[in-house]
Amino acid sequence: MEIILPSLADRLKPLRKGKNMTQKAMAELLNCTDRHYQKIEYGQINVPATTVILLADYFGVSADYLLGRTDTTD
Repeated sequence: MEIILPSLADRLKPLRKGKNMTQKAMAELLNCTDRHYQKIEYGQINVPATTVILLADYFGVSADYLLGRTDTTD
């Protein structure tokens, strides 16, 4: 399967680990299954814009940073 959002996949795991969150805890935050969250973190599925915004707000970074449109977090 083609990686759809490689920048999100590359940036999400370190951000999650920086908050000492497990994949299970992230799945609960996003109200999805553990497996669905894993697919997000591995870049295997697209995510809605609302999910990108929620993640950006949660981690205190910009949506553009998560999507790889900028290398600065704000």
